[in-house]
Amino acid sequence: MKYKVIRTDKADELIHGIILYVAEQFGTDAALEKLDELEKAILSLGENPYIGVQPRYAILRRQGYFVLITKKDLVFYKVDEFEKIVTIYVVVDHRQDYLNILRGL
Repeated sequence: MKYKVIRTDKADELIHGIILYVAEQFGTDAALEKLDELEKAILSLGENPYIGVQPRYAILRRQGYFVLITKKDLVFYKVDEFEKIVTIYVVVDHRQDYLNILRGL
């Protein structure tokens, strides 16, 4: 892994909420599959941190965010080239108001 991938407490909290929701709605097996999907996507950033795209909102682009788009989720992160660290800030369902969630950080 070229870059160290770390998650903020907020990102962990949001992932936990997504997995609980999937478990309640679709069962444990679906939740475990969802968790595996998210973990693989997030860890892939360690090998290639620029596979994400720039967000559509200019304010987020100016703040240096990238977004990795999975099947139904958006992973917002920043890359620290000097330290070789990818920091995951927010993981949200694509239908959520992610701009306000990010503003709250």
